[in-house]
Amino acid sequence: MKKITLAVLTLMLAFSGIAFAQGKYGKDSAECIKYLSYYKEYFKQKAYDDAMPNWRQAYKICPPTANQTMLIDGTTLMRMLINRNAKDPVYRAALIDSLVAIHEARAAAWPKNAVTARNNKGQDLANYVKDNPARLHNEFTEIIEANKSATKPSLFLFDLQAAINLYEAGKLGAEDVIACYQNNLAYLENAKAKSSAEAENIQKVRTDLETLFISSKVASCEDLIALFEPRFSAAPDDLNLVKNIVKMLSITEDCQDNDLYLQAATRMYALEPGYNSAYFLYKLNASKGNYNDAVKYLDEAIEYDESDAATDAQYSYELAAYCYKNARFAKANAAAHKALELDPSMAGKCYFLIGQIWGTVSCGGDEIQTRAHFWVAVDNMRKAAAADASLADEASRMIAQYSKYYPQTAEAFMYNFTDGQSYTVNCSGMTATTTVRTQK
Repeated sequence: MKKITLAVLTLMLAFSGIAFAQGKYGKDSAECIKYLSYYKEYFKQKAYDDAMPNWRQAYKICPPTANQTMLIDGTTLMRMLINRNAKDPVYRAALIDSLVAIHEARAAAWPKNAVTARNNKGQDLANYVKDNPARLHNEFTEIIEANKSATKPSLFLFDLQAAINLYEAGKLGAEDVIACYQNNLAYLENAKAKSSAEAENIQKVRTDLETLFISSKVASCEDLIALFEPRFSAAPDDLNLVKNIVKMLSITEDCQDNDLYLQAATRMYALEPGYNSAYFLYKLNASKGNYNDAVKYLDEAIEYDESDAATDAQYSYELAAYCYKNARFAKANAAAHKALELDPSMAGKCYFLIGQIWGTVSCGGDEIQTRAHFWVAVDNMRKAAAADASLADEASRMIAQYSKYYPQTAEAFMYNFTDGQSYTVNCSGMTATTTVRTQK
């Protein structure tokens, strides 16, 4: 281990004479400077055990304003001792208190670095204080209130976790945890990132904060609605808020059947339109039985340029199935044909659905006109079976069912139609060309 040389000591004393005139080192300035110099020489050599007693003397004699590095180095020395004394809980607790006190002294004495000092204090508390959520929550809350949006992002998460722990222990109410979450999220949303990496970290912490809050099950659906309704009314154009509402209500059990959820989802689409958002609104409105709005949003999802043909085909098929379910047969037929056109690999299920549409529709007219749609239904069921072997059995069953409604040979003859003759069916806004068939 290196020792402090006479030449170095001479320089220290010379420096002390200069510093004495400055008056920044307190009433015992010579002693202050001496121990500052002593500890620093050892600290530079990483001889921390030798640096420690000299640092303690410097910290005891020097005012905090004498040297900021003394305080920063002190936190390094305290962490070393804390880690070294893990098996001595009483001494370790005292060391943690000393570490916290050093951070607080730096924040008070060096205002320009107070935010950093408080953030470091918070990180050290998170690292070293265990099984004391009350202290953590109180300390983190003080740091957050002082640093506001400049708070280190992870501290918002640690604070909420401490609040949840207190809630689970019966020492904090649900409204307090909700207020903690709301407050921390607001500060986090206003945080200014200095780099793309920092921006990514802020977003990650925000996601983690939301996930932690929801997974805690502290807030019921009613609590969330009470929390977010006033905020949504006050700032319906805040995209981050709107997305947060949709996400929070989406992952909360039985919390999608309410006006706020629909309003927020609709507003999210208006603020950030896209085929995914449009499809989401289709699903939401469909679940509520809002047929016109559901079809409107699914049509819009299909029309977006950024969606590929395969996606548009799936959406078109889903639109066809939804319209068929709601007895909008012409719309269903058109959508099924569009899906088939966009993705021929879907031929089997598209033809099957078209067959169902034609088999279900009711047509007016004479004995032939009211039954001709069954010919079209069977045509499409045969195409479905040919395109997809897995549909063959079900298609055969439907063919047998529809064939029962073919006109009698005598009936067809009365209208001058014979088997195999071409026939164009016009029914409920749909048109198809088929061939005449009669019951045998």
